[in-house]
Amino acid sequence: MQRRSGMKIMGQLIGLVCPLLPIMLAAVVLGVAGYLCAVFLVILASDGLIQGGLTEPGKLAGILIIMAVLRGVLHYGEQYCNHFIAFKLLAIIRNKVFSALRRLCPAKLESRDKGNLVSMLTSDIELLEVFYAHTISPIVIAVVTSTIMVLFIGRYSIAAGLLALVGYVTVGAVLPLLFGARGGETGMKFRNQFGELNSFILDSLRGLDETIQYGTGEKRMKEMTERSEELGQIQKKLNRFEASQKSVTNLMILLFSFAMLFFMLYLYMNGSVGFEALVVGTASMMSSFGPVVALANLSNNLNQTLACGERVLSLLEENPQTEEVSGMEDIEFRGASVKDIDFTYEEEQILKKYSVELPKGKIIGIHGASGSGKSTLLKLLMRFWDRQAGNISISGKDICQLNTSNLRKMESYVTQETYLFHDSIKNNIAVGRPGASDKEIMEAAKKASVHEFIRELPEGYETQVGELGDTLSGGERQRIGIARAFLHDAPFLLLDEPTSNLDSLNEGIILKSLNEVCKAKTVVLVSHRKSTMNIADTVYEMGDRK
Repeated sequence: MQRRSGMKIMGQLIGLVCPLLPIMLAAVVLGVAGYLCAVFLVILASDGLIQGGLTEPGKLAGILIIMAVLRGVLHYGEQYCNHFIAFKLLAIIRNKVFSALRRLCPAKLESRDKGNLVSMLTSDIELLEVFYAHTISPIVIAVVTSTIMVLFIGRYSIAAGLLALVGYVTVGAVLPLLFGARGGETGMKFRNQFGELNSFILDSLRGLDETIQYGTGEKRMKEMTERSEELGQIQKKLNRFEASQKSVTNLMILLFSFAMLFFMLYLYMNGSVGFEALVVGTASMMSSFGPVVALANLSNNLNQTLACGERVLSLLEENPQTEEVSGMEDIEFRGASVKDIDFTYEEEQILKKYSVELPKGKIIGIHGASGSGKSTLLKLLMRFWDRQAGNISISGKDICQLNTSNLRKMESYVTQETYLFHDSIKNNIAVGRPGASDKEIMEAAKKASVHEFIRELPEGYETQVGELGDTLSGGERQRIGIARAFLHDAPFLLLDEPTSNLDSLNEGIILKSLNEVCKAKTVVLVSHRKSTMNIADTVYEMGDRK
């Protein structure tokens, strides 16, 4: 459901046009002039015939040709300006969206539907092009052009001018609003389900190996077909709305055109207007619906466009669960402390009155079963989330009062599933410290016991890891993640199940490296394996949540 009205969404989207207002004004001027050329092409032809244009056919033909050419040139100029604004603003919106995602990450994004998010970043933002290129200026053009035509027709008869005004308002405003209100909820439903289908397809592609292995392809395909058919039914409903609106719009244009003809004929028979007013007034009305028809057609796609605008604006307005801190004095790491913290995630109590001391230069083991809150503790230390009660401090200072940049420099974090970019192994390790030299990268790899493996690859450190690192095993990816952490060289190292994807031999190698390399660091070693706890100076047990 939309949280705000269509007018409010449009208002907020229009607000982004302010830096490009001169170009928008140029588009409006060109658009009005272009439509007037098209309208007066008919009017001049009608008036020329009445005034004896047949006696000077060359002159009349020349004028009409000039008007026709001008119409094409002006329309091109209008479309060029509108699309320049549209694509410029789409780039601005994408930048704003990615800035918002950076601000919200990672707490808000951990539970977010990734496919739906991809849909928003691609098709939703792309569909806003319709709004910026084909909505804003057409509205202004329709209002200005219709006002000029009302005044032009009104000079023959005020009543005729008012009739034209009623016709323009009905076709350009009343009908779009009525049909727009009827299809607003359907448009939002279509965009949401389109995003959900994208998520399902993305999920299916990522799990293709498992689907083949366990023979669930038919079930997956059936669900995809059902989702596609359901989306198709919604699209059919939107198409019916569009067809019915076009039919009613064309009917109203015919009715108002004939109404103007009969009204002007009535005035002519009563002697209130001359023959010229009868012909030109009727021709003016019949030929001037173009701008308001363009406005009426907007509502066919406007429902989906506004739904996209609602989704994008909602993301831009979303507040991060943890605000970044700046302006404080940077500190050096001298140990950390967790005292009586509570943390609830989506109404589920994860941690309650939990405490642990993390002195400088010690390896602290956090042992417990899966789901006991071990990973959550590390994320709270990283301040991905904020605890609801208790205190987390570093060097005696509450982490909520530490500069975010200072906190990131003091901490290295190795997650359970190391994410690898579709890039070389060297560049993936270099994520830990942008600008690091090849020698520093290799030293970090040696500490993580992955250097020899990399050297044996055909292209060594320049080897491409593939999308999501799918050319490497889980253990190899994890060791690259550890190499990143060593390259970052922070005094506070947080390791979340660093040996979960390793066999006993490689686990021993990694633990030996950690024990040797991290003597001057504070290490929080989280694992459900008791063997991993062998290098810890102190081990804390974390029980299952009840």
